[in-house]
Amino acid sequence: MRQTRSDSATAAVQAAQNAAQGPLNPPAHLTLPAGAMPFWRALVRNRPRHKWNDVDLATAAMLARAQHDVERHEQAIAEEGDLIGGALNPRLALVDKLGRRIAMLSRLLHVHPEATQGRAREQGNGLALERESEAEHDPLIPVLRVVQ
Repeated sequence: MRQTRSDSATAAVQAAQNAAQGPLNPPAHLTLPAGAMPFWRALVRNRPRHKWNDVDLATAAMLARAQHDVERHEQAIAEEGDLIGGALNPRLALVDKLGRRIAMLSRLLHVHPEATQGRAREQGNGLALERESEAEHDPLIPVLRVVQ
């Protein structure tokens, strides 16, 4: 099947229809913990709504769950420390394994950085332009600052 040009009227209509349907929810037969939902929402926004099928959504749920699990284990490691009783915290190996799973599922779903942003060598021009704009920023135009 041929891809629709992104600057066509057909693509504009499809984008409006996608937006009108609202965010995608996980498949009804899958359970995602509440903590995995931010990962789910970020993930499904990396591809146009009409390009997701049921199998991809199930895989996306696995990916969101894995990302949530990494966050959960990383927080526990921060509290417990890297060493427990003189031995490596077993969560470290689990986080490593989950990281590999996340990378594999991201590639499978084509939501990894190269698929969503383009090849690294092609991103350099956009980054250089952004840095140039930062250097030339008009001090009279306010900049949003994030307070942590």
